[in-house]
Amino acid sequence: MFRQNVGPIDRGIRAILGIVLLIATFVLLSGFWQALIGLVAVILLITAIFGVCPLYSALGIDTTPTRPAAKH
Repeated sequence: MFRQNVGPIDRGIRAILGIVLLIATFVLLSGFWQALIGLVAVILLITAIFGVCPLYSALGIDTTPTRPAAKH
């Protein structure tokens, strides 16, 4: 459906940040902030798992490594 546009370093950062925010959601926050930060954490984790970020697609950003052209 979508082409991957999130590179491995970007995916790792998203995964770590998503886990940290998810933990903070349940331990430190409550009410509106808990819902908001929890939603952000889930979005970060989903984009890290699948390697696709719709916002990156809309902005034309791609952090996947480029492969050098094959020499003939």
